Amino acid sequence: MTISLEGHFADRDAWSMQNCPVARTLAALGPPSAVLVLSEAFFGTNRFGDFVRNLGMTESAVTARLRHLVDAGLLTREPYQEPGQRTRYEYHLTKMGLDLAPTLVSLMEWGETYLPHEEGRQVMLTHARCGERVTAQVRCADGHDVAVDEIVMGPPGAADDEQGDGGSGG
Repeated sequence: MTISLEGHFADRDAWSMQNCPVARTLAALGPPSAVLVLSEAFFGTNRFGDFVRNLGMTESAVTARLRHLVDAGLLTREPYQEPGQRTRYEYHLTKMGLDLAPTLVSLMEWGETYLPHEEGRQVMLTHARCGERVTAQVRCADGHDVAVDEIVMGPPGAADDEQGDGGSGG
């Protein structure tokens, strides 16, 4: 079960991973601990001290990860001030950051399935409106579930280029 390659991608030796969207995404996310900071933002954490406490990371590590995520455009840094205190900053997910929700759901789901905690399932995501389990799935734009061996990777079409979805790479 693999992804089929078409167009210039069909000759796997003819192109490199230098402009790969997966590599670009991983670079934007940064080290694994930055993904933990990002997931903490999805849980509603937005103040520096709360990130440090909830993640059990050092202040310098949290500072570096927050800076990276802000520079990557995944979080914004917004000033706030408590009465009688100096100005501090809150961190909020951008649209770009929020659009990573399916990826984080997939990581959580995969981890619970293939790397279970010794005491069993630790996390269950459910839909607030109906109570049913939330899962991440690969679907085409027409709504069909798509298996890995039904995916074809090829060069973008003209319509894709106009929408800004084009580009080359793996």
